[in-house]
Amino acid sequence: MNSFSVIKLVIKNLRARKGRTLLTILGITIGVAGVIIIISLGAGAQSLILGQVTKLGSNLIYVNPGKTAESGAPIPGLIITSLVNSDANALRDLNRVPYATAVNASTQGAANVTWGNKSVDTNFLGTDSEYSKTINFTMKLGQFFSAAEDIGGANVVVLGSAISEKLFSDSGVNPLGQVIKVKSALQDKAGGVPLRVIGVIESRGSSFFQNQDDLIFIPLVVGQQQILGIHHLQSIYIKVDDAANMDATIASVNTVLKQQHRIQNDINNDFTVRNLADAADLLSTITDALSLFLVAMAAISLVVGGIGILNIMVATVAERTREIGLRKAVGATKKAIRNQFLLEAVLLTSLGGFIGIIIGVVVSYLISLLMKNLGYDWEFIVSLISIVLSVGVSVFTGIAFGLFPAIKAAKLDPIDALRYE
Repeated sequence: MNSFSVIKLVIKNLRARKGRTLLTILGITIGVAGVIIIISLGAGAQSLILGQVTKLGSNLIYVNPGKTAESGAPIPGLIITSLVNSDANALRDLNRVPYATAVNASTQGAANVTWGNKSVDTNFLGTDSEYSKTINFTMKLGQFFSAAEDIGGANVVVLGSAISEKLFSDSGVNPLGQVIKVKSALQDKAGGVPLRVIGVIESRGSSFFQNQDDLIFIPLVVGQQQILGIHHLQSIYIKVDDAANMDATIASVNTVLKQQHRIQNDINNDFTVRNLADAADLLSTITDALSLFLVAMAAISLVVGGIGILNIMVATVAERTREIGLRKAVGATKKAIRNQFLLEAVLLTSLGGFIGIIIGVVVSYLISLLMKNLGYDWEFIVSLISIVLSVGVSVFTGIAFGLFPAIKAAKLDPIDALRYE
């Protein structure tokens, strides 16, 4: 019997057991699709993280209140007031932090914004004029507030593109010069601080899981005193002149803040200094570890599918014992019998793998579209290695789990096989 005839016979036998064949293929399909989707998600997440760093700006160091150590982060929801405006001013001293080109202090919170009869719930960032030097963005209309407006606590506001659309797109009114009212989400619905719109920022999507277009930007003093009623900061960003000076600047920042807070020992630090690029590397490491864990889970599905193939092939050998005996009686060799059953197993896994690849690629693409629609710079990435790995694992599974029943069929004695009931 030639190879083409063997293939026809194998396909005929598989079609004769459609239900069992489909269930066996399903296990392999789920495993292969899972591997491709998970690897694609991991690659997309890493591209998102790197994109976030690029958006915020390169060579950034950030300072948060509270100490984050190996023992864990501060308790969620705990308000830490260890950073204040004087800390940011001290970090602006070039004699103490010589490589810093900009230092931006900020606080933030939820707010309700009203204009006319329109009301929008959003988030505000109380920040200073150094924000425009620290973070990468482009103005769509008007300008960001100046140092004079920042220091003087001018009642001005810059809108993210999404907020501008929500408030003014239907009316066709130019946002510049319009007065909106802003109040903290914790305040009652009456009143609000009147702020004049002086600018709208060009759309820039999400950054570290926050939609930058759905924000409003107000002078730090206004955010602290008029809206939140606080005197502390939630973060400080420092832009460094060159990546080579990052470590030296982190050391300088640590020294200045320890002096400001009269801290003698690092163990008593009430602040955290991080390199934004290092934070991105940490997040990438976490996504890698999570991807490996999930790939392992998908691999278990492949093993389960392989066991399904083993079961179906063992059952097939038992069902076709008389057929095997008849074929051997008319001259079929052990090799021919073994190859036929092995080919059935490989064909099952290959078909399952092919369908799994298609499903994996399609689902990965749909996920990337969804993430982009949500405002994230999520790239559609299906690596060649994930496809090669999936195909290789599929074929290996077919051979590994199909070999035992194939050998068992080949070893059957033709006389005993013909007598089998």
